[in-house]
Amino acid sequence: MSTLVKIQQLMGERLGLTEEQLQPGQSLEEIGIDSLAIVEFMFDLEDEFAVRLTDERTPVKTVQDIADIIDRALSQPDKLDSPPAA
Repeated sequence: MSTLVKIQQLMGERLGLTEEQLQPGQSLEEIGIDSLAIVEFMFDLEDEFAVRLTDERTPVKTVQDIADIIDRALSQPDKLDSPPAA
């Protein structure tokens, strides 16, 4: 399953959106997802994909933008912050 498909499924489940609303180029603003909801969802994705996203301010305007950020994090684990040693 691709990252995009998994994200679309999670968005549908957690945000109550339909498959038609979650097309890759769909504007998040147009389907009623505000910036706070995006941030909260990105935290959920960190847990779901076991990645740690950087504090880099990448514009997130579409469903595909979210998938691209997660794909980038998955492909570059060495550039992500490591959890503190216990």
